[in-house]
Amino acid sequence: MSNLKVKTILVSQPEPKVENSPYFELQNKLKVKVDFRPFIHVEGVPAKEIRAQKIDLNNYTAIILTSRNSVDHFFRVAEEMRYKIPEDLKYFCQSEAVAFYLQRYVVYRKRKIYVGQKDFVDMSPLIKKYKDEKFLLPSSDQLNADIPQTLDGLKVNWVPGTFYKTVMSDLTDLKDVYYDVLAFFSPTGIKSLFKNFPDFKQNDTRIAVFGTTTHKEALDRGLRVDIMAPSPGTPSMTGALEKYVAEVNKGK
Repeated sequence: MSNLKVKTILVSQPEPKVENSPYFELQNKLKVKVDFRPFIHVEGVPAKEIRAQKIDLNNYTAIILTSRNSVDHFFRVAEEMRYKIPEDLKYFCQSEAVAFYLQRYVVYRKRKIYVGQKDFVDMSPLIKKYKDEKFLLPSSDQLNADIPQTLDGLKVNWVPGTFYKTVMSDLTDLKDVYYDVLAFFSPTGIKSLFKNFPDFKQNDTRIAVFGTTTHKEALDRGLRVDIMAPSPGTPSMTGALEKYVAEVNKGK
């Protein structure tokens, strides 16, 4: 672990749109510079490719939505396919945030919307209650393993569809920019780092990771992980960064 003072942090995500983001609080409190740059981004899969997956939107009576991206890309594909969405189509949303976002596309009170707590498995009782529906799951090309397991376990009629893909962003303009800390949130983010900078040498750069799969990817790539979240006492990335920076910057 490097004990050098931290002055700059690069967060591999888009800049938060809210003024009271914990990242801005971190910046002000610890007097460090925090920049944002997505290392990965989402691209929609064209309707032609979705047809090649043998998906006909007319065949489904219920849609399972796990994220805002799944909402956006389901309605984009419906429009591209000129599919008139029936009023009695059921929407199963993984969380309140997803259900709230759905209001961009549908008039809430006129639709059948069912909302889970937070994690996918929390939706099990809702889906089980409507087990005779034909479910479509519009998702990314990187589907969490617990989702198929949960749906197969419920023995419901469901089909996954890749409606969008996670792709690596072009970061070559960052070539001569150095940060004391790089913060990653997915294995693909780490892969993007090495795709853009194959000769990346960590040296004194501190690596912060969120989640076990990101941690594993970092280690597999030979990186030294200095900051890990979630961990006991620091469930968030901002909490883990604050704790680390406060410790190494103390008295410097």
